[in-house]
Formats: sequence, structure tokens, C-alpha cells
Amino acid sequence: MEFNNILKSSFLMMFLFIIILLIAFIVFSIIVNWKLYKKANKPGWASIVPVYNTIVLLEIIGYKWYYIFFFFLGFIPIVGNIALILFIISQRIKLAKSFGQETAFGIGLWLFYPVFAAIIAFNKNINYVAPMVNGDIDFNDLF
Repeated sequence: MEFNNILKSSFLMMFLFIIILLIAFIVFSIIVNWKLYKKANKPGWASIVPVYNTIVLLEIIGYKWYYIFFFFLGFIPIVGNIALILFIISQRIKLAKSFGQETAFGIGLWLFYPVFAAIIAFNKNINYVAPMVNGDIDFNDLF
């Protein structure tokens, strides 16, 4: 009986620890995205509004708002998922270039977004340059 109580309390402590870590990660992500949007001369609150944050991120890169529909590609089996992954990689690389960074930094944004976005947000030497896309996707320059 005593062992069950110890086991239950251990699971409870582990669950609470995971919840605290999750909340800390969410708060960190909100702060990073807020600063990233402010650095790109967009309202910081736009980073916490679902769907609108993606539209504003597309504007930072230079895409038109209706490119948000590319995210529906994920509903198409196999081919759509591959196309969506390629679009997201391209989007992250364009985001890095919008802040004057190289392609490798864009790959880092794709793989470890919170870390590399924090580098952009908190580094005073990295500034928003300009949108890297002129409204539409140039299929000759996806990356």
C-alpha cells in the first residue's frame, strides 16, 4: 500500500514538472515571436493571434496573405505533405534572408525554430532588411 502512494506521488510530481516546462516553453515562444515581429516593424500582438500570426509572418517574408492556403497541402496524402515540408523550408530560409542571414541559418530556423528565432529576436546586430519575396513564389528561386 505504501509503495502505491509513493508511485502515485512520483507520477504526480513528474506530471507537474512537465506541465511547468511546457508553460515555460510557451511563454518563451510568445516572447521570442513578439520581439521578432516587432523587429520586423509589425505589431507584437499579431504573434499571438492564431492564423493571423501566419499571415503576418508571410508578409514579413514578402508573400501575399493568400499563401496561407499552402498549409492545406498537408491534407493531401504523401505528395501534399512533401510539398508542405518544402514550402515550410523555403519559408524559413526566406525569413532568415529577410533578416540578413544565410541559407544555413534558415535551415536552423526550420529544424530548431525557437532557438534560431531567439537569436534573431535578441541579437542587436541582426536587423530586418526587407521582404525577400516580391509577392509571388518564384519557382526558380525556391530556396
